[in-house]
Amino acid sequence: MDFIDKIKGQADRIPQVAATLTTEESTKNALIMPFIQSILGYDVFNPVEVVPEFNADTGTKKGEKVDYAIMKDGEVQIIIECKKHGEKLNAGHANQLFRYFSVTKTRIAILTNGTDYLFFTDLDSANVMDDTPFLTLNMAELDDHLVAEVKKLTKDSFDLDSILSAAGDLKYLNSIKKIIAEQFVNPDENFVKFFASKVYNKPITAKVKSQFQDITARALKRFLNDSINDRLKNAMGGSSQVSLPEPQQEDVAQNKVQAEEEDSKSKVNTTMEEIEGFNVVKAILRQVVDIKRVIARDTQSYFGVLLDDNNRKPLCRLRFNGRQKTLCVIDNDKNEIRYPIDSIDDIFNYTEQLQKTVKLYEGVVDTSIEVEPQDAEGSVPTIAD
Repeated sequence: MDFIDKIKGQADRIPQVAATLTTEESTKNALIMPFIQSILGYDVFNPVEVVPEFNADTGTKKGEKVDYAIMKDGEVQIIIECKKHGEKLNAGHANQLFRYFSVTKTRIAILTNGTDYLFFTDLDSANVMDDTPFLTLNMAELDDHLVAEVKKLTKDSFDLDSILSAAGDLKYLNSIKKIIAEQFVNPDENFVKFFASKVYNKPITAKVKSQFQDITARALKRFLNDSINDRLKNAMGGSSQVSLPEPQQEDVAQNKVQAEEEDSKSKVNTTMEEIEGFNVVKAILRQVVDIKRVIARDTQSYFGVLLDDNNRKPLCRLRFNGRQKTLCVIDNDKNEIRYPIDSIDDIFNYTEQLQKTVKLYEGVVDTSIEVEPQDAEGSVPTIAD
């Protein structure tokens, strides 16, 4: 069995037993020990490899124990601190692990509640555990790229130098991605000045800076647009181009304030994958309807697509928040027909179903939308949001 399949199998098991995990001990037995044994490949019943309740006395504090220590050649390689399933991992838990880290020779520490796994090392200062993890694995929303990094910690692949090198890359990569995402929403002064200095040869006054604040934000959106269009062109054989609507310059400030207010109220997080999926849907529907009538409506549970911005005319829903991405097409009875997809480009496989839904609302198609049972997960009644 491939490593990714092992992790997915473990992830699928979590919701089956979650209701019974009311203590830290039950979490260890049901989730964390199987992770150590089946995923990382260490024998939890062999004290030469895995030591439970490992003694980690710190200074004058005696009786300190870390839940598990993974050993190699008599030396601690990884320490693991466990919390009850469902308990939110916080800085206090990390501080506890921090103490254990300082009195062992380990370079890797894991904090987990059976679903979330936070991996720490000592990149900032030797033998002192970093404040932030270099890798965070969420078993409920597996990321194939992160799974590949976890594999380096397995018994058969463990190489400390390789792990620490990858840890540095991951930590700084994630930090830079976060900064870039923030700049797309609200470019800061230094970011704006950098681009302005590249294209504007005169002194950058306060007025010029204000103008470039808007120009930089619009340029970032345009860059994102073009990147998405390139992917769509490749998927469609170079035959089409779609674009995200770009706000008029005078409306940028107002739109930004409105977006921030709406975001603070709804706590909706629109992802890049959802935007790309929406563009694919528009590329499909532009053949049968004016694309200006196809409107996005994101929610906390799914990304909705409506005709005429009308809740009574849902076209489809993109459910991308779980481990399995799902395209939900609305049929003539206002039911969701669910199609599991592996990539955004797979949406093109359901062109006929999407176009039929539009034609149904337009009254130019019969009332049957054919669904092949082997393609759809099933139908779920939908209601107007």
